Amino acid sequence: MQKLAAANLYRSELIPVSGKLVERYNLCLEKLGFKKTKLKSFSIDGLGWSPEIAEEKKDLHYLNHGDANPHGIIISPLQKGKPVYVPTHTFDRQMMQLIFKEHGESINDITRDCAICIDFDQNIDAFFGPLDVLKYDSFTINFHLINSLYHLQEEQFELIEKFNSGNNFIDEELHEQLLESAKTHGDLRHRKLYLKPLEFSTSSFFTKAFGGIYVLRDFISPIVVFEDEKAHKEAIKDTVHDVLIYHIEQPELIDKLYDHLIIERDLEKVVNTKRYERIKKVMMSSELSDLEHPIKDILNDKVLFRRYLNKIDAQALKRVTGVEIYLERLERSNAFKVKDLVDQSFYFALHEPHSSLDVKHQDLIWKLLVNVAPKDVLFLYWYDKEQFYNSYETWDESFQDWVIETISNNI
Repeated sequence: MQKLAAANLYRSELIPVSGKLVERYNLCLEKLGFKKTKLKSFSIDGLGWSPEIAEEKKDLHYLNHGDANPHGIIISPLQKGKPVYVPTHTFDRQMMQLIFKEHGESINDITRDCAICIDFDQNIDAFFGPLDVLKYDSFTINFHLINSLYHLQEEQFELIEKFNSGNNFIDEELHEQLLESAKTHGDLRHRKLYLKPLEFSTSSFFTKAFGGIYVLRDFISPIVVFEDEKAHKEAIKDTVHDVLIYHIEQPELIDKLYDHLIIERDLEKVVNTKRYERIKKVMMSSELSDLEHPIKDILNDKVLFRRYLNKIDAQALKRVTGVEIYLERLERSNAFKVKDLVDQSFYFALHEPHSSLDVKHQDLIWKLLVNVAPKDVLFLYWYDKEQFYNSYETWDESFQDWVIETISNNI
């Protein structure tokens, strides 16, 4: 990952945490029911998740009490607008944006000497089956301060009110209580310490629960797509919910998404795009063997690309250039079928979200498509960084260099 980090493509927007902030972070962990970290310094993202603590705890989702109970931590106003690198849901960053939009001023005040624990409550204590995710309707976002600062402010207000009542201003004991409160906690009278709960409504989304589930419920009929085969098999036994259920590797899924106007395809149009060229090069890279040149050079140099293209066998050539062969033959006759000439994964990778979709749905559908056929390394990086990082570690070093260059040139 060092090369990715050097190119600012690996968790480049993390916020460093050290000193007093570590203590506050640990108080948040304890308040949320987790064990403290032993680290003296680490970094966090917009949600308060830390890659170093995840590694220490050997738990990528250490801020969750099971799939149904995610949490967050705010210890700095610098978290505003930062990425959420390992989201439990595709809408996690939207929830953080809502929090800073509604409570930004209070967060600036509170984090001067305190930290905020976030509880994302969707009124589900635990999941009992995969289709329980259909209960996701809205979240109540609750906030808790580590040192009960808001309640201490209320106590200070009560002391002041008492002081101003009748002749209590001469009560020496009351004087001492006020002075002690001010010395210990500061003057809290003018601070904005109350964070009212927020409501966040969900529509279609992806959740990591049960190995990964896409819930598409804003279309012709609800569709649920599973990444995990075991969860999929359990879900198809369900006779209660009126939904269409697919596993992400079922070819029928793409046809159904197309029929429901969720995705679209135009091979004649896409074949002239940079995206097509990227996917074609990825297809080519998987067919290369007995190389005399680095993969990066082969993919970047047209002469070398053609040289190696003419060295692969007929079936491999068909997998790499099948789209062009199909379109060429289609000009002569309508008898040719896509499935006969174009590799399935290549064909699936050339689909895109339907142009009629709202912006809020397009990112979700792109995420689904790049996981159905992860052939476009740029879009995989954009829409599913976690999967991108996992795949990156399995690639040839020269191919990694080409990927880094490709992404860097398109950002």
